[in-house]
This record gives sequence, C-alpha cells and structure tokens, in this order.
Amino acid sequence: MKQRHYNSRHGRAVAIWPLALAVLQALVLSGCGKETATAAPAAATVPEVGVITIQPQSLTVTNELPGRTSAYRIAQVRARVDGIVTKRTYAEGSDVQAGQLLFQIDPAPYQAALASAQANLSRAQANLVSTTALAERDKVLIEGNAISKQDYDNAIAGQSQAAADVAAGQAAVLTANINLGYTEVRAPVSGRIGAAQVTEGGYVQASSATLLATVQQLHPIYVDLNQTSVEGLRLRREVASGRLQLHGPRQARVHLTLEDGSAYALEGTLEFTDVTVDPGTGMVTVRALFPNPQHVLLPGMFVRAQIDEGVNAQTVLVPQVGVTHNAKGEATALVVGEDNKVLAKTIVTGRTVGAQWVVESGLQASDRVIVEGGQRLQPGQIVRPVESRNPQGRSVSASIVTDPTHAPSQANSGAPPVPPPAAPPAVPSAPPAGAAH
Repeated sequence: MKQRHYNSRHGRAVAIWPLALAVLQALVLSGCGKETATAAPAAATVPEVGVITIQPQSLTVTNELPGRTSAYRIAQVRARVDGIVTKRTYAEGSDVQAGQLLFQIDPAPYQAALASAQANLSRAQANLVSTTALAERDKVLIEGNAISKQDYDNAIAGQSQAAADVAAGQAAVLTANINLGYTEVRAPVSGRIGAAQVTEGGYVQASSATLLATVQQLHPIYVDLNQTSVEGLRLRREVASGRLQLHGPRQARVHLTLEDGSAYALEGTLEFTDVTVDPGTGMVTVRALFPNPQHVLLPGMFVRAQIDEGVNAQTVLVPQVGVTHNAKGEATALVVGEDNKVLAKTIVTGRTVGAQWVVESGLQASDRVIVEGGQRLQPGQIVRPVESRNPQGRSVSASIVTDPTHAPSQANSGAPPVPPPAAPPAVPSAPPAGAAH
C-alpha cells in the first residue's frame, strides 16, 4: 500500500515537469520579445545626410555662339576706263599695300585725249586774252561816247564767254588726267589679293565695271556670330535688374574655338549687336573683332565663340545630384530646415556650370541642400545634416537601417548602441525516472 502511494506521487511529479518547462520557456520568450521590441525603435536611428550650404558667389556669365569669320575690309578692284590690259604687276595671293600698282591698261588713247584737252584749253586762254583787251578799250571809248552802248555790251559778253571757255578747257584737261590715271589700276586698301579675273590682253570696260581682282584686309578680322533673340532678351533683362554687370559694350571679352577644336590664342572684343531680328530664323547678328597678325583666321571659317557677357555677383549654384524633378516636370531640391526637418522646394534652374545648376529662384543664402543620402527621405522627416565632403555631385547614398542585426554603429548614427538580448535563465532538467525524493 505504501509502495503504491509513493509511485502515485512520483507519477504526478513526473507529469508536472513538462508543464513547468513549457511555462518557463514561454516566460523566457516573452521577455526576449519585449527586449527586441525595445531595441527596434533604437535601431531606427535618425539618418545622416550630406548637405551644402548655399553661398551666393560671383560667376562670369559666358555664352557660346556659332559664327563665321569675315574680312575687315573687302575691296573689289574694277576697271574704271575702257581698254586693253597690258600688264599685271602683282603675284596672286600675295599681300599688297594701298596704292600699289596692280594692272596697267593701255594709256595711249587717254594720253591723246589729254593732249587734245590741253590744246583746247590753250586756245580758250588765248581767246580770253583777246576779248579782255577789247573790253578794256571799249570801256575807255564808251566814256567819251566814241562807241555805242551796244558795242560795249558785246565786248563785255565776249570776254565772259572766253573766260567760260577757259574754265571748260581746264575741266576737260582735269578729266583727261583722271582717265589717264585710271589706266594704272592700284590697290585701294592694304591686304591680301586673290586671283586675277583678267589676264594681259583682256579687254575691260568702265560701263560694266569689269572685275579685275579682290583685296581683303585680314588683320584685324571680323567674326559674325548668331544669337537667338531669346538670349538677347535675357541678357538685357539681367542687365536692367542689376544682376549682371557688363564690362562695357566694346570691352566684352571673346574667345574663339577653331574648326579643329583648338583654341585661338588671341582675345577679341565685342563690337556691336545688330538691332534687327531675322524673321526667318529668330537670330540676331553679334559682331566681334579679333587681331589676326599671322592670318590664321581666313574669311568664311566656321568658329565657336565664348562671349564673357558679364559678372553675376549673386549666383546660386547647386550640384546636379541635389536637383530632381517632380511629376509635373518641375525642378525640386530637398532642404534641411532649422528644425532639421526635410523640406521640398520647387526651384527654377538656368544653365549648367560643370556639374552644377545655376538656380534662378527658389533657394536663398544659407539654405542647406541635401546632396547625399536623400534617396529615401520624405518631406517632414527629421535628419542629421553634416557638411558634404563631395559637393560637386557624386552621390553617396545612405539608407535608413531598421534591421537590428545591421544597425549602424554609434559613431555613424549618433544613437546609443543596442544592447544584446539577455540570455534566458537555465532550465532545470527533469529528474530521471525512478529517482528517490
């Protein structure tokens, strides 16, 4: 009887051990769950973002325009008298000086015309002497009423007519001299002369102004550029608002890039901007002047010019990585506010300078624009801003870590480290069957 009672108590004890073990495991798991839930918020740390602080700076405003070169002076050498070309005195493609003899036209007919004009002038001068003497005698006679008034008037008229004939003769001599001088065709300007359009023995005419050659002055040389009327309007608006300070209408610096991509060594100046817009293309001609002592630039060459239009002393630059576009296509930037909350601002961008946007409006001085780690941020989220060490646009992403097994370190996140979960208490093992109490 006693043995049966002992076995009964032993059986109840053996049956209770599994239930106690299950309860203890449940308590341990419950404690671990609470510690994990406590650690999770600590893992969701405030993200660190790289920012740049907006500082308006002085920026030289440049505009690159295509264009072509044109000669500073172009003189077409044409025949001004009729005749046969007897001589060409220059080498084609050479440099000539103003007044240098280029062609000789047969002067014989014009020498004869000059001699004839001179003879007519001498006859007129002789007639003037005779009529003048007659008028002087008649003046004395008319005072004594020795001749009639009519005879005296005729003598005076004859003298005046002879004087007119002398003047006409002098003009004829001058004309003959001019025509004779035109038989020597000289360079009107200094420059480089092209190919001859006529050869020795060719007949030229003054009535058709026969082209003989062309002289072009290449030093200095013009560069005619094409600028859109929109760019011209923007430039005038910025000057009027005071944002752009011009060097001066004749002092704006211009640099050239040649057809092969090389830079032209000498600097030019802006001469003028045309006042008429081409209705077909919407372009305005801008002319620049360049020195060309070595004749590197030839008329008709295609070039690209960079015009220093002025200096904008309040330029706002933002790296391109810090600018995105919303669903409407508007440019936006994420800015850290005073309370370290993320703000989304709509901005207006202009041209690019390297890897940066020129911001026309939407940002102010001292704004902190996020350029690193902004991929998963939302407006209103609290962040920890630090000055970016890479402000020129390379993106360095920083995602928010919520997995406690991959929580950021204290040095990176600024939050205290997450303690490891406590080890569960040891669970006593069940006594072996048949053990004595």
